[in-house]
Amino acid sequence: MRTYDYVIVGAGSAGCVLAARLTEDPDVSVLLLEAGGWDWNPLIHIPLGVGKLVRSSLHSWGYWTEPEPNLDGRSLYWPRGKVVGGSSSINSMIYIRGHPRDYDTWAQLGNRGWGWDDVLPYFRRSEGHVDRPGDDLHGGDGPLKVQRGRGDNPLYDVFFAAGRQAGYRPNDDFNGPDQEGVGRYDFTIHNGRRASAASCYLRPALKRPNLTVETGALTERVVLEGGRATGVEYRRQGSLHRAAAGREVLLAGGALNSPQVLMLSGIGDPEELRAHGIPVVHALPGWAATCRTIWTSRCSTPARSR
Repeated sequence: MRTYDYVIVGAGSAGCVLAARLTEDPDVSVLLLEAGGWDWNPLIHIPLGVGKLVRSSLHSWGYWTEPEPNLDGRSLYWPRGKVVGGSSSINSMIYIRGHPRDYDTWAQLGNRGWGWDDVLPYFRRSEGHVDRPGDDLHGGDGPLKVQRGRGDNPLYDVFFAAGRQAGYRPNDDFNGPDQEGVGRYDFTIHNGRRASAASCYLRPALKRPNLTVETGALTERVVLEGGRATGVEYRRQGSLHRAAAGREVLLAGGALNSPQVLMLSGIGDPEELRAHGIPVVHALPGWAATCRTIWTSRCSTPARSR
C-alpha cells in the first residue's frame, strides 16, 4: 500500500483541475485514479469527432436512464465520460456556466459560498476567453480556453434572422447578464482542437514528480477508519490495490459514480444498502431517492467487481 497526501477518484473535469492545482505545491503528493484510459483517440481532440464519441461506448460508461413516465416511457441515453478528461473529452464543447439566479437560489437554500457573486471570480480565473478577454464577466488568462462560435455558413444568419422574426432578441453572450435570445455559443475549443480539462489542466501538470496518474483503475470503495476516509481500494489489471491518503480522499467521479462509490463504501440509505448486501458504515436516510437512481441506471451495475 502506497501513501499520498491526496487521492483523487476520477480524472474528469473536476479531477483534472484538482490534480493540477494541488500539485502546484511541490511538497504535496497526489494520486489520480481514472477507470478509463488516456485521451489518445484523435476523435477526442478534433471537434468534429464529437459526432462519433457522444453515442459511442468507446470512452463512455454507456448509461441509460430507466423509462421516464413523463416522456412516454422512453429511456434516455446518459453519456458520461470514461476517459482522462471525463465528460469534457466527449461532450459537445458548448461553454455554459448557468444562470446567476441558479447559484443565488442554492445559496439562499443554505449552500453558503455558492451565490453568483461568490463563484464568478473563480469562473473568471479559470477562463481564457480569446474573444472576450478580461471584462467584468470573463477572464482572458485562465487555463480553460474558450472562444466564440466560429463559422461563416450562411444558414447561421438565416437561423438568427428567423429567431428575431419569431420574437426572440439577439444575444451575443449566453454567459452574460441573461441567457435568453438567439446567437452564437461559446465553445471550449482552441486553435481548432478540443480544450478539455485534460488538455488545459492535467497535461501541463504531468511533468511534476509529485503527481501520479493511474488509468484503468476502477475504485471499488473508500477505506474508512474511525469514521474518517483514510484511503481507497481500486481494481487495476485484475488485481486489487489500496492507496492511503494522509490528508484527504477526493471523489470526483461525477453525478453518478461519486455517489455510487460512497454507497459501495457503506455510506447511504440503510435499506437500499442492505438490499444489495452492503454493510452500513454510515447511515444517510435522506439518500433514498439518490440510491434508487444510481442503482437503477441501466448499465450501472452496483457490483463491486464492475
